[in-house]
Amino acid sequence: MSTTTHRHHDRRISPVFLAILAVMAVTGWAVWTDFATVPGLAVFLFVTSAWIVSLCLHEYAHARTALHGGDITVGARGYLTLNPLAYTHAVLSIVLPVLFVIMGGIGLPGGAVFIERDRVRGRWKHSLISAAGPLANVLFALVCTAPFWLGALDGVPVTFQYALAFLAFLQVTAALLNLLPVPGLDGYGVIEPWLSYNVKRQIEPYAPYGFFVVIALLFVPAINGAFFDAIDALMRALGVPELSRYCGSELFRFWRGTPEICEI
Repeated sequence: MSTTTHRHHDRRISPVFLAILAVMAVTGWAVWTDFATVPGLAVFLFVTSAWIVSLCLHEYAHARTALHGGDITVGARGYLTLNPLAYTHAVLSIVLPVLFVIMGGIGLPGGAVFIERDRVRGRWKHSLISAAGPLANVLFALVCTAPFWLGALDGVPVTFQYALAFLAFLQVTAALLNLLPVPGLDGYGVIEPWLSYNVKRQIEPYAPYGFFVVIALLFVPAINGAFFDAIDALMRALGVPELSRYCGSELFRFWRGTPEICEI
């Protein structure tokens, strides 16, 4: 009985996550109804809280898949409660991605939950554990863009459309960055089980720096241009107008003032 109760507690949704979810719901309502005196502030709070929710779901997807793959320790570590404070690196998982959204306007992949890989048997399971996080971002992006690609925007307030467009942009950028086959990112985790032992040994010393190398490369004009061209193509495929995403980004940074083209 005590073991069952303990396991139930390990998987109970954290009050911290519920509080973030409540902020997202209230500020989303404020954006939808134009209740806020400063629409940009409401958009900022809505997008930020929704972004944190997506980060929690990203890490939960890793942990839940690992649990089914054989790592039963993820529950005791608190990873199944959706509590962002339980992550291995809370700063990397939540604070840094949020700061990057504020400063750079892209969805930065965070990390991480600690998976005991020795408990997981089978290369496909290892690959699926790594892929689960970015797939959560993909699903979140599909939900955000559903009104656009379904042509169901009638009745959706323009400000809310802008907020959804920018939030979807963050999910797409996070998914694309995280799926790059670079050590330290989930994309490499997907292919790593299929690499030879010698190749993995040669790459291992560079794994802690892969994430920072990717960020540095994004400052190279040619690479930056190619990356955002790919993002723009994906956003167009999802039916999101460039203006909506741009205005969502500008409303999010409400302290800079709203461009005339985005004024409601």
